[in-house]
Amino acid sequence: MLVDVPLAALAGLPRAESAPASGRTFYLETFGCQMNVHDSEKVAGVLLARGYRPTTDPERADLVLYNTCSIREKAAQKVFTHLGKFKKAPEQNRSVAVLGCVAEQEGERIFDRAPWVSLVCGSASYRRLPELLDRLEAGERRVTGLGLDVDETFETDVTRRDHPFRAYVTIIEGCDKHCTFCVVPSTRGPERSRASGPILAEVARLAAAGYTEVQFLGQTVDSWRDPGPPGLRFSQLLLAAAQVPGIRRVRFTTSHPRDFGPDIVRAIEDCPAICEHVHLPVQSGSTRVLERMRRRYTREEYLETISLIRSARRPISLTTDIIVGFPGETEDDFALTLDLLERAGYDGVFAFKYSPRPNTPALEWSDQVPEPEKSRRLALLLERQRQIQIERNRKMIGQTLEVLVDGRHEARGQWTGRTSSNRVVNFTSPATDLLGQYTQVAISQAGPNSLVGEHTL
Repeated sequence: MLVDVPLAALAGLPRAESAPASGRTFYLETFGCQMNVHDSEKVAGVLLARGYRPTTDPERADLVLYNTCSIREKAAQKVFTHLGKFKKAPEQNRSVAVLGCVAEQEGERIFDRAPWVSLVCGSASYRRLPELLDRLEAGERRVTGLGLDVDETFETDVTRRDHPFRAYVTIIEGCDKHCTFCVVPSTRGPERSRASGPILAEVARLAAAGYTEVQFLGQTVDSWRDPGPPGLRFSQLLLAAAQVPGIRRVRFTTSHPRDFGPDIVRAIEDCPAICEHVHLPVQSGSTRVLERMRRRYTREEYLETISLIRSARRPISLTTDIIVGFPGETEDDFALTLDLLERAGYDGVFAFKYSPRPNTPALEWSDQVPEPEKSRRLALLLERQRQIQIERNRKMIGQTLEVLVDGRHEARGQWTGRTSSNRVVNFTSPATDLLGQYTQVAISQAGPNSLVGEHTL
């Protein structure tokens, strides 16, 4: 049985009977996406159950772990920069571990580049983590968990939950799309969907533990296919989770345009508990570039999906990912991407310069866009999107929105939270304890990245 409890409660759990009474401390830092964040929650759960205690100071940790991302080159470089701080770890009787995508990508080469590292474990091997920790604690200097020949998703007996009100739930891991720029198929392996039964059981446990919002995760979350009875579609899974007593909100990310269908829009329309927010990466507004990326949809097909989303009876917020400067991208291609911003009217964009990645076809292409040109295009895109977001957020002024309160900014005297459409709202209130509550906020101001309002009592 899985246990989903906050860190504060986990710290007092007894160790598993098979685990050594280590009493050691660990420091875990995460790079990358929400999938990595949730993987770290699971890794932390394994460590806590073995008797490790968390620390926020890596210099005081007996075991330092970096859960890594290799989607962009800078993220991978940052990991090795951090590793350089721990060259003396072995002589201090401390261990350093590299987990996640960089671990799978670089493999045992990490030991050559950073000989003081003791454990290298890719995300597809996390189920073996207890065994790998046994070997590490027994004194082995180089322990590896690598390989992508997997049939199951990563689950643990105990998962540390780092947020007190919302919780991540992995429903699919890996990717079969094989975009020419992306390392995910080689670092996380093929698509593996969890069955609907265990997913919904986890949602029920989370609700019983007091969580009111769940977010389904997957590299391509809408590619999920129920591997067992009752054979639910993704939209049906969303509806089933929304019906679990105690659950107020169901989110999902990241969707792939090729697998996004009208049944998902209908589910959002018909069920208020399914959040009216879709993250639908486009990557480029040019069909020619999309073909080179191997995205398997055209500009026109993507815009048809956008039209479907925008025509919903219930307004749906839309965000996306965009890569600028992909090999061979011309000025005309880039102009089509800027035009797509206008046509789609995104509420948010995560935009990045193309970064050559190992084991991807685009790495070998000769028509790379010069770095200064990539920077110029990125700046233009971000500035145009900033104006679009200001325009769209200003339309919220005068509306009253429901906000799940998840923070307090004492210096500004404001509470902060998110709407169902995933907009950040900062607001004032005379109430002294709103954390975890759903409250109504009248919107009075709008900027490019957030809204400002007042609590309506």
